[in-house]
Amino acid sequence: MNSEHPEQKKAIDVAPPVSVDVASAERSSGPPTVMYGAEANDPDGRLLDRSGVSEADRRQITALMQAMGELRDAEERLSKASLEYMQLGKTDMRALHFLIVSGNTGHVVTASTLAAHLGITSASTTKLLDRLERDGHIRRRPHPSDRRSQSIHITEETHTAARETVGAQQARRFHAAARLTPAERDVVIRFLKDTAAELETGMDWAAAGEGEAEDQ
Repeated sequence: MNSEHPEQKKAIDVAPPVSVDVASAERSSGPPTVMYGAEANDPDGRLLDRSGVSEADRRQITALMQAMGELRDAEERLSKASLEYMQLGKTDMRALHFLIVSGNTGHVVTASTLAAHLGITSASTTKLLDRLERDGHIRRRPHPSDRRSQSIHITEETHTAARETVGAQQARRFHAAARLTPAERDVVIRFLKDTAAELETGMDWAAAGEGEAEDQ
């Protein structure tokens, strides 16, 4: 004969409910939604000492880093689309952009000035110019003041194609800047310059890597 009280039996047989964080499970089941936050990239604080930054400031900085990452992603997509549309490489596009800006501002471009801008050797510049000229993107002309040199110009066809596609898309940045107040633009300018300076600091490891690559 069972001497247990019915209510005691029920308490023994029924297991307590298990608490499941469904939202957390859904988040962990897919790719991360925040790629550029400090917590996502440095959870242990080995890269950054965030002890003096409030939780609210951390969240806002993470949102800022994420926005910058989204801008870089958009620029990468635009760059890829530009290269595919123009059927050119990155260095080719940089060269054409330099020619466009130089022409718009009245500067004469030579092979040496182009090489300095691109950071490539004279031999590489010659190959680049030969290829661009062969494909109808640039023309070499006598230099207006130096008989020993030639000036380089983008062809009208390539200039038009670049202006009406890639150039028009890049120009949309102006709209975003125009929507800011002068004070807001000052803040953005200061932030971007400060960020660029931070990224250029402490890059001795990169110079060492370049030296090793040249030795191989």
